[in-house]
Amino acid sequence: MNLNHTINCDGELIDLSQPKVMGIINVTPDSFFPGSRKQALNEILKAGERMLSEGAAFLDVGGYSSRPGADDISVEQELERVLKPIRLLKTEFPKAIISIDTFRSEVAAKAVGEGAGIVNDISGGHLDGKMLPTVAKLKVPYIAMHMRGTPQTMKILTDYEDILIEVSKYFSKILRNSNEFGIKDVILDVGFGFAKGVAQSFHLLKHLEYLQWLDRPMLVGVSRKSMIYQTLDLTADEALNGTTVLNTLALFKGVGILRVHDVREAVQAIKLLERLK
Repeated sequence: MNLNHTINCDGELIDLSQPKVMGIINVTPDSFFPGSRKQALNEILKAGERMLSEGAAFLDVGGYSSRPGADDISVEQELERVLKPIRLLKTEFPKAIISIDTFRSEVAAKAVGEGAGIVNDISGGHLDGKMLPTVAKLKVPYIAMHMRGTPQTMKILTDYEDILIEVSKYFSKILRNSNEFGIKDVILDVGFGFAKGVAQSFHLLKHLEYLQWLDRPMLVGVSRKSMIYQTLDLTADEALNGTTVLNTLALFKGVGILRVHDVREAVQAIKLLERLK
């Protein structure tokens, strides 16, 4: 067991050197994949129950759509969307580990107060200067993603001299800052599609092992994204097979968490590769 790849969630040690699956529950009306949108509480509970029964280790609840060009919403709107679902999921499934997908420290703090056990921040703390000290105070694992700008501006911020080196430096700085604040468990997400074109996303996936020198678990989120459906001339609805292919490649490169819309298929990929080993 690599201790740097073990995270503490509510007192439970989870070894991410054995890959795990995170199921996506978007409580938004405008996420890029329509099939992931859940707003009615009964739909959210059913989705959570199905994902957990299929083998999800984590449920990732997000109330702010981060698709390119998505509408900006207020903190109050985001809180209204996420707090009740998190409370209900934790009440119905008390052993479930819930992640709050937000870049706002206030949302993170209140979500953890309702039962969330992980903070998943698409901005790596860059959109809210209070995020890192807040996560340190909450004493929960922190997922830091690489991006530039905001969801509204990131599509035009794709000019890199060397994207691998820049992503590496970005994470190195986050790890240094996280350590200074006393955050013990940091998971890295290169942010496929966030301030990255299709070719750049494939380049990062191809060379993902380059980031292993950081010695932290990595999360990959390629589920039904444009790098798949644009390459194959499909829609997001038709991108499940492509998602499984890229998830499998990511597993070969040592990824610790697959963040997906379709839990069963991701769990099956992990089981098959474990059998191969």
